[in-house]
Amino acid sequence: MSIFSRFTHFLRVRASAALDKAEDPGQVMDYSYNKQVEQLQQLRRSIVDVMTSEKRLQLQQAQLVEKVDKLDLQARQALLAEREDLALMALQRKEMLLGQLATYEQQIAQVRAQGEKLTTMERTVSARVEAFRTQKEMVKAQYSAAQAQVKINETLTGISQEMSEMNLAMQRAQDKVLTMQARANAIDTLLEQGILNEQGLLGATGDTLERELQQTATQHNIEQQLQAMKQQLQLSGPSVQQQQVEGPAPE
Repeated sequence: MSIFSRFTHFLRVRASAALDKAEDPGQVMDYSYNKQVEQLQQLRRSIVDVMTSEKRLQLQQAQLVEKVDKLDLQARQALLAEREDLALMALQRKEMLLGQLATYEQQIAQVRAQGEKLTTMERTVSARVEAFRTQKEMVKAQYSAAQAQVKINETLTGISQEMSEMNLAMQRAQDKVLTMQARANAIDTLLEQGILNEQGLLGATGDTLERELQQTATQHNIEQQLQAMKQQLQLSGPSVQQQQVEGPAPE
């Protein structure tokens, strides 16, 4: 298979798949049923035509029979009139018409057989068309029910997805509420324990400033104490300083 042939086959397959998805089985079956009804009607018209031909042949046959009877009567009358020549001519024509009558009989028999065959076929086709119509209506009903079920399932699926999203949103909201409640309870506990001041949770910057102020005050106190000790030592004199440096005398 050439590349072009494979490509053409691929396009046909894709087109067939697309049509299979797009087509409505009900419409397809209605179309098929209408075609079958048209064929059945054509068959019935053919039967009517055959029966008309048979009737026409029968009428022509009847006319020939009348002519044969008439010629037979004329031959008898000619013999009574001692006109044997006329009687012979009448009998000759009669014999010719009898041959035509035989031909008509054969044609009528053939047409009648054809009509009977078409009539039998019409009964069979009519039964099939009726069965197809019943099946068609059943399939259309099943297809409509299946369509309705698909729509219901799609609706339920959409509702289920929306409910899942709503449940997730609700869960996230509840988690946020629990987080905020836990934070509020933690702050209340810290406030009760005095770890946080009452002015508004200064945070790391307030704690650092407070520590620096305390360190400054402590350093200032230490320096004041050092100055006071220096003054006391100066007032006590060198002996006291020497004694303090050397330590107490041994016993």
